[in-house]
Amino acid sequence: MRAVVHEGAKGTEGLRIAETTEPAPGPGEVRVRLRAAGLNHRDLFLMDGRSGEEPAFTPGSDGAGVVAAVGDGVSEARVGDEVVINPTLGWEHSAHTPTVPDILGGPTNGTLAEAVVVPAVNAVLKPAHLSWPEAAALPLAALTAYRALFTRGGLSAGEHLLVPGIGGGVAGWALLLGKAAGARVTVTSRSAEKRARSLCMGADQALCSGGDWADELGQASVDLAVDGVGPAVFSQLPNVLRPGGRVVLYGATTGDELQMPLRTLFFHQYSLLGTSMGSAEEFRDLLAFVDQRRIRPAVDRIYALEEITAAYGQMEAGRQFGNVVIEL
Repeated sequence: MRAVVHEGAKGTEGLRIAETTEPAPGPGEVRVRLRAAGLNHRDLFLMDGRSGEEPAFTPGSDGAGVVAAVGDGVSEARVGDEVVINPTLGWEHSAHTPTVPDILGGPTNGTLAEAVVVPAVNAVLKPAHLSWPEAAALPLAALTAYRALFTRGGLSAGEHLLVPGIGGGVAGWALLLGKAAGARVTVTSRSAEKRARSLCMGADQALCSGGDWADELGQASVDLAVDGVGPAVFSQLPNVLRPGGRVVLYGATTGDELQMPLRTLFFHQYSLLGTSMGSAEEFRDLLAFVDQRRIRPAVDRIYALEEITAAYGQMEAGRQFGNVVIEL
């Protein structure tokens, strides 16, 4: 089978297409013939962190396809099932939070291949209304957004949700899921084009990331902020959060160090929460939510497998709005 292989150099320079052996499922596993795979910034972080001397591996955490073979003892899936792959491995219940979740596609071989083997419990039936590219755009980003909004953030209908940095996969899903849950959603971006596109996706308001959010929103107006940007926008949040408001952090695209006066935190009784990925329980709930409300993700562009370097290049440049997908 054809697969993307990373070896011999750091970053995207180490990518190539290779003929590899099709994997066989072991006990409790299934082999999925992939129809599409989604790209994530996590892939780039992993490839940038390799010296080039490590063994070859296939990146990719997101994918959707058809179950082609099942291993011994499998009752959760059948050959022919159309499935979406949950990339979080070994995390069943949302309350049992692992220190660092194991994720498909590094160090294990991932979804940028014509087939992949995963635990049967990680192959969940695809919502029928989603195309293969839409289904492949879902797993990692949508699961992260779902846990951030509902399990950690406790979002309720009628609340005001703030999503900085619209354009990335998690932020886009936070907008879609938040609106479907009945929240008022404000987004921010430096890009006028991304702000306009987010309004077309249903955002109630789109602010320039570099502006004064309190001037435009009013002080103490936001119930929940879900942020993956970090230091570049964090100082704005106390100016718009209502007393008792919540901030859920899922990423750090502009750095790891945050500053906030402690008195601001405790006098206003803010909740500052972290999250990463999600459990199998949450993944099933996410798919049911997407299915019931017929939610469709924003797919920015679809590439062929041979265009993998160009696809990652688009992500590195930050030009995408929504998810970048490889069709297989």
